[in-house]
Amino acid sequence: MTPPKLRIIHLAEAPETVSTLALWFIEEWMPYYGPEGPGEAEDDLLACCNRDEIPVALIAIDADGAVIGTAALKSESVGSEPGQGPWLAAFLVAKDHRGKGVGTALVAAIEEEAGRLGFQTIYTSTDAAEGIYRRRGWKALNQVSSLRGPITVYRKDLDRC
Repeated sequence: MTPPKLRIIHLAEAPETVSTLALWFIEEWMPYYGPEGPGEAEDDLLACCNRDEIPVALIAIDADGAVIGTAALKSESVGSEPGQGPWLAAFLVAKDHRGKGVGTALVAAIEEEAGRLGFQTIYTSTDAAEGIYRRRGWKALNQVSSLRGPITVYRKDLDRC
């Protein structure tokens, strides 16, 4: 169920949210985006400001117009192997909005976005939110290592009507 008054839009429609999201990424994924890590959060987010090709990011906006979550569709992510993809990645919901349906709405929106872009299968890797993926029909494939420890790789075959 989508929370009331939640809107999901392309990051390209609200690039002013990149700086907020970058701070969240640094806090959440410190080993990668922190001062000692190899990642650049703002650069990664700006690269996702597309609408009709990957990488593409979606953001969740609450009734007050504040960004409360994001997810992206990328060609690779942690645990990706050649030939797999695209990947649901950079999935993050603001701490005070977790457990309220925002994450489920973002995952559903990314699934729809992948279908719109012509993909038949998508993947993700995570050490959290497994319940969302299982409820939405994703299948666990294997476990891999990440900078934060073991994570599970999932796959979803998209319905084609």
